[in-house]
Parts: sequence; C-alpha cells; structure tokens
Amino acid sequence: MPKKNKTAPARGQLTIGLPRALLYARYGTLWLTFFEKLGIQTLVSEPTTLETLNRGSDRAIDEMCLAVKIYLGHVDSLVGKCDYILVPRISNFGVRRAMCTTFEGMYDICCNVYRRSGQKFLAYNVDVDLGHDEMTAFFAMAGEIGVPVNEALVAYRAAKKAEARAWKARLEEQEALAKCPGLKVLVAAHSYVAEDEYIGKPITDFLHGAGVTALRADIVDRKAALKQSEKFSPTMRWELSREIAGGICQYGERVDGIILLSVFPCGPDAMTSDIYIRRLKGVPILNLVLDAQSGMAGVETRLESFVDILRFKHGEL
Repeated sequence: MPKKNKTAPARGQLTIGLPRALLYARYGTLWLTFFEKLGIQTLVSEPTTLETLNRGSDRAIDEMCLAVKIYLGHVDSLVGKCDYILVPRISNFGVRRAMCTTFEGMYDICCNVYRRSGQKFLAYNVDVDLGHDEMTAFFAMAGEIGVPVNEALVAYRAAKKAEARAWKARLEEQEALAKCPGLKVLVAAHSYVAEDEYIGKPITDFLHGAGVTALRADIVDRKAALKQSEKFSPTMRWELSREIAGGICQYGERVDGIILLSVFPCGPDAMTSDIYIRRLKGVPILNLVLDAQSGMAGVETRLESFVDILRFKHGEL
C-alpha cells in the first residue's frame, strides 16, 4: 500500500479516476457510492473505443490479455486528469476463491507503466487468506486520503446497500428475460468482457437484432453459483470463473444455446471453456475468443451461423 500523501488536496477538492474496465463492471456502484458519500469527486473514463484499445496496446506487453490492454487504455485516458486513479489489488476471498493474478498485480503494473507521469494511484488490498477483507481494505484506502475510519464506515455501509439494490434489480431483470418466449442464448463471459462497449456489447446487440434473447451467466446469485460450480469442477479455484460456471448450471437448461465468450489469451478461460465443452451435452455451444485483431465481420458470420443452427433445431428453417 502506498504511503499517505501529506500534501494531498482537501477532500472536497479530490478527484478519483475510475477506469471503465475490468472490475468496474462488478464494483462500479460500490466505488461511486463510497466516494460520493465521502464528498469526493469521481471521474469515470469514457466507454471503450478502438482508440482506447490502441492506447492500451501501446503500453502493454504482447502476452497481456485483451481485457488488460483495454484497461491500460482506460487508465491512460485518465492520467493527468485526476488526483488519484483507483486500481484495486484483489488477491482472493478465501480458500478456492482466488482472483486471476491480473487483479493482484494491476496496481503495480500501472505504477510501473506510468512511473514517469507523476500520476498517483490509489489501491485497496483484499486478501482474505491473509486476514484482509474488503471492509478493512476500504478503511485503509480511506486513510490514505485523509478520511477517518468512522466516516469511512458510514460510507462503506451505504455503498454496500446501494450495491445490493443494484444487483437485485439486475437479477430480477435477468429472470424476466429468462421467461420471454422465443430463442434464448446464454452468454458465458466475464462481466468486463460482456459489458465492454467495444468487444462485448456488439455480441449481445447482434443477438437482439436477430430476435434472440441474450441472458448472461455472470448475472447470477453469486453464493448459489459458487456452490453449483462444483458440478463442473470441485477444484476450480477462480472466483469469477466459478460464478460463471454456476450461472451455466442455473440457466443452461432454460436456453437454446450457449456462447462461451472470452478474450485472448485468458488463462482461466482457456481451461474452463474446455471443461464446459466437454461436460455440456445436448446444447449447441459457440466458443468465441476475441483478440486485438478480431473484426466484427468474422464474428458476425459465426453468430449468424450459430443462430441459424438454433432456428433449424427448432424447425424454423
């Protein structure tokens, strides 16, 4: 954790930058509400574009996955525009609840990439295996910017309530979609892929345009999903992957097909997608792996063919 900056601006003058990528899709409501309750301004980067990807690719090494390259593009767009950029360091939530090492190392990556920029970064460390849960991590982060623990506690509780309300609304929306008539497809992807304007949204937009209802395997009761994920693998260790696996268990029998959507070269997805393909029987599966060179023309061709297969199976072609 970086040392407290004694010359930091007064709280009301602080601006915290939030990259609209990676864990923003999961924690955006929590972060925005927390800082709002503390009277701290936030600046969220604009939705992903080709320029975002290009900027991030210029600052990444080739071996980094597409999602990380996009994230660095968002960070780059915020550099120099805010006092701090929030880059959480999240290792795990306990036994067999690990995050991809990307989320553990991203703070250090950003500090290194922008070490000559003068930009300050703010982190909070979640490592339940070492006794650092989310709440205490938020308290420590608040202390770095001069916020006392009692105020941080009030803000954190309000933020968690807002987060819970927002997630409940999304679950209810998803359940309503699951009851819609017609063809339904389950998109199994990380939230930061499925919700990205440049790489994920075009997939679901295409399905909607084709008259197909798109459900999401990541929008699920998370506690129940972690338990259900054991049907695929009792030793799967990645938190987000286990949630998606549980989402497939919850919705797999209520859809006509499944799209496994991932980005290259995601290590956890390379392993879990293979598990799904081997274990899932009787349901059509399309495995889409996106990279920086992917064009929507080829993706749309594969989506069109997949939808045609589903319609043929239903006797509509």
